[in-house]
Amino acid sequence: MLGLLPEFHRYLPNLLAPVPLALVQPVLGHIARHVARAHPALFARLGPHKTKRFLIDPTDFPFVLVLIPDAGQPYLKAYRRSANPPHDARIAGTFFNLLDMIAGSLDGDALFFNRGLQVSGDVEAVVSLRNALDDSEVSTLDSVLDSFGPLSKPAALALSALHAAQSSNR
Repeated sequence: MLGLLPEFHRYLPNLLAPVPLALVQPVLGHIARHVARAHPALFARLGPHKTKRFLIDPTDFPFVLVLIPDAGQPYLKAYRRSANPPHDARIAGTFFNLLDMIAGSLDGDALFFNRGLQVSGDVEAVVSLRNALDDSEVSTLDSVLDSFGPLSKPAALALSALHAAQSSNR
């Protein structure tokens, strides 16, 4: 079984493609509310940008996410790539580059200048979001994983294994 793991990350986008987004939306909403409750200061740092619509585009996935980081009404919703949802700013990169950026293990500026991250639209809002994430004393990724409650440790292990498999194939 573990022998299949190095190849699994390649097929993950294809496995996710047929998943009905209606099944994903409650999980995303729960994650957004959990992070907002756990880290209100992170959201407060965004100031006037807290109501901006950030299109988070994992370029190797079959869907995109729209984030509105308003602590009072956090919003995180998946859309099919073809939907082209309205947004103020777009942040695009591979799933693991985006994940490493919110985990704090990859520098967004370096990623941007190495073309591993594309930014468009309201760049000031993106910089504000990046600064808020960088200045946070806790890992936003850890908070996302904590939102899974008793499944947080298995989710972290699965994500870590996928990430390691993806990294070994670079």
